[in-house]
Amino acid sequence: MIHDNVITDFIAKEYTPVVDETAYIHPQAAVIGNVIIGKHVMVAPFASVRGDEGQPIFVGDDSNVQDGVIIHALETEHNGHAIEKNLVEVSGKKYAVYIGSRVSLAHQVQIHGPAYVGDNSFIGMQSLVFRAKVGKGCVVEPKSLIMGVTIPDGRYVPAGSVIKTQNDADALPVIDENYPFKNLNDGVIHVNVSLAEGYRKKKL
Repeated sequence: MIHDNVITDFIAKEYTPVVDETAYIHPQAAVIGNVIIGKHVMVAPFASVRGDEGQPIFVGDDSNVQDGVIIHALETEHNGHAIEKNLVEVSGKKYAVYIGSRVSLAHQVQIHGPAYVGDNSFIGMQSLVFRAKVGKGCVVEPKSLIMGVTIPDGRYVPAGSVIKTQNDADALPVIDENYPFKNLNDGVIHVNVSLAEGYRKKKL
């Protein structure tokens, strides 16, 4: 389901999601309002990408939004005025949520803006990222909570971690050749880009 948002005091105009023609949105997923979906993105059943409160929401090329994922955000404007604390800036543009390229959001992940996930990162099942940034090339293992911090590039978050201070974020281990999930995201990206292409062609 893809449709416009409604107008309220926290979103002053109607937006139609902008979905690249090579992306695939499953009929049982919801993409609403000010959302930009890049090339070859797979949005799986029961995912919800709602740009009807905080907005815009951006999902970069070759990324995937798996089953049951929620991407949402705190309001980013009120009566036409921007709420800067609820926005993240990337390359001079501001977003409620920014998901980079080749990012995997595994089953039941919640990304609640303001939030940023850098290129080539994997966010594991049932993890939550809120008012936080995850750097490039990171792995967040399942059932982790990341709130109010910036995860440096190339780190991994052990399963079940609660990361709420910057000291804890800075102390996270670096991904090296011995890390067993070092190349996990490559396979996940391959599968989901292939699924997006296959389902889109079948639909056509």
